[in-house]
Amino acid sequence: MENSYLNSIIKQYEYYKNLGDKTFDQLTFQELKKEFQTDSNSISILVKHIVGNMLSRWTNFLTEDGEKNWRHRDQEFIDTYASKDELITNWNTGWQCLFDAIKPLNQNNLEQIVYIRNQGHTVSEAINRQLAHYSYHIGQIVLLGKLLKGSDWKSLSIPKGQSKNYNQEKFSKEKGRRHFTEDL
Repeated sequence: MENSYLNSIIKQYEYYKNLGDKTFDQLTFQELKKEFQTDSNSISILVKHIVGNMLSRWTNFLTEDGEKNWRHRDQEFIDTYASKDELITNWNTGWQCLFDAIKPLNQNNLEQIVYIRNQGHTVSEAINRQLAHYSYHIGQIVLLGKLLKGSDWKSLSIPKGQSKNYNQEKFSKEKGRRHFTEDL
């Protein structure tokens, strides 16, 4: 029970990574680069921003400010990916940096103070802040993917009209403590 927060947060991050992965699987490189309006963010730009944030926040997480002087945030909003493979490689690099930073943490780390732009956060507050930030943008990625694919979109959750069947399947199992992502 001691590490239930840390185990849960890792599963939450894995869940959001998976939503992005499943969205990318359904899209072509041109669809990933599509901007719906001038100066709106394409999926490609959102990925570049998320990765830039991850590398800045999670590199030397416990010992350095989360806003690194080598980060050029404004450049994250200029699409420079040359291929879908490059985009996915960078996506995975950002996630690896995050997981390398949080998987070794233990209960003793959670109240330690870390800084983001000189603002102090406990480790748990910083983890929650970033989870909210990434889920916000990954929600945008999924929505853009759905708009791009239209009726060809493969649902990432309970498909429309399937709630009753989904609930029947869930309630057919014994009550037990488990993370909701274990059945996905």
